Amino acid sequence: MQGKKILLGITGGIAAYKAPLLVRELKKAGADVRVVMTDSAREFVTPLTLSTLSGSEVVVGTFPNQAGVTVHASTWHIHLAQWADVMVIAPATANTIAKIAHGFADNAVTSLVLALRCPLILSPTMDVDMWENPITQTNVTTLKEMGCFILPPEEGELASGLVGPGRLPEIEAIIKFVSEVLDRTYRDLSGKRILVTAGPTYEPLDPVRFIGNRSSGKMGFALANAAALRGADVTLVSGPSHLTTPRNVKRIDVGTAAEMYEAVVQHSESADAVVMAAAVADYAPSSIAPQKIKKEDKKAMTVSLSATRDILEELGKQKNGKVLVGFALETNGEIEYAQDKLKRKNLDVIVVNNPMRDGAGFGSDTNIVTILTGKGEMEPLPRMSKFDVANKVLDRVAKLLRSEA
Repeated sequence: MQGKKILLGITGGIAAYKAPLLVRELKKAGADVRVVMTDSAREFVTPLTLSTLSGSEVVVGTFPNQAGVTVHASTWHIHLAQWADVMVIAPATANTIAKIAHGFADNAVTSLVLALRCPLILSPTMDVDMWENPITQTNVTTLKEMGCFILPPEEGELASGLVGPGRLPEIEAIIKFVSEVLDRTYRDLSGKRILVTAGPTYEPLDPVRFIGNRSSGKMGFALANAAALRGADVTLVSGPSHLTTPRNVKRIDVGTAAEMYEAVVQHSESADAVVMAAAVADYAPSSIAPQKIKKEDKKAMTVSLSATRDILEELGKQKNGKVLVGFALETNGEIEYAQDKLKRKNLDVIVVNNPMRDGAGFGSDTNIVTILTGKGEMEPLPRMSKFDVANKVLDRVAKLLRSEA
């Protein structure tokens, strides 16, 4: 925490009374803390208390008019957003979470969020029924997919007298989480250009039907998001996916394996590293019917398939100093197959998983992988979020890029 610049956003939940303790402990840890509040937060804690503990002016209104403010009221949020290493909103109410998820900027805290360039951490705090409401959970998922860090609420007795998840975590837990986020998002990939692929490909049979797979794209999107947070210039080539494009990531949408091949070959020329997380089809229909194929009286239909071009193999033949990372998904003998693929395709790193394992299946927010390297290293990882897996992979990429510099 020493020397870190931390923005603390406080919203109108009962747990706001703990905010002075958080400010005090952040300052004791060596951080420079600036506080921004919503009007509702003032019902639970005073700006004077927070200003005294932080040693800085506290912003309350969208248009502050306070002594010591050295910027125009219309641009204070821009200056603070550029100043910070991280922003923490604790407590983050259901109302504030909903506003951030949908881009509202109607108070000091939400206006600042939209201007941020640094990581954003939210500590949701509310009654159990509000937390478990599907609307809140959908908003939380949206924020995760946009790259926000969520510190889940703790379980216990709540202000209403109910018992369940919704309590603000202990101050020590919040500080530990902030520290971990700062550690995971250091900008060690600044100036590096990284190409990431994600999602499935859809190989058309006719204008209506296609052959595809169950990939959601979540692993590739997590990689793109993590790389961007670590300072990389990221291009994401994605097959069909409903996922939101991570912030500061250039996205190129493709449909088929052939389209992905063309996009990857074109954009890999200027890349320092390529991470192939997409589930590209190995085969595609040899011919595509110009009109919808009718069932009529047919009892069966035979489809002729042809092999698609192997993107990873092609990149391995023309690495030109690039770091090349591949993925392998196997339901049996995954380590042996991954080791063979690593050598055959001239990869630097391969990440292998088995979708049959609980917590590693298609569409899951978690994964269980083993990372293998061309130097014979093998790192099995426990079940963790795909964002954390992404950072483990990028740790390898960053190390390889440093060794080649």
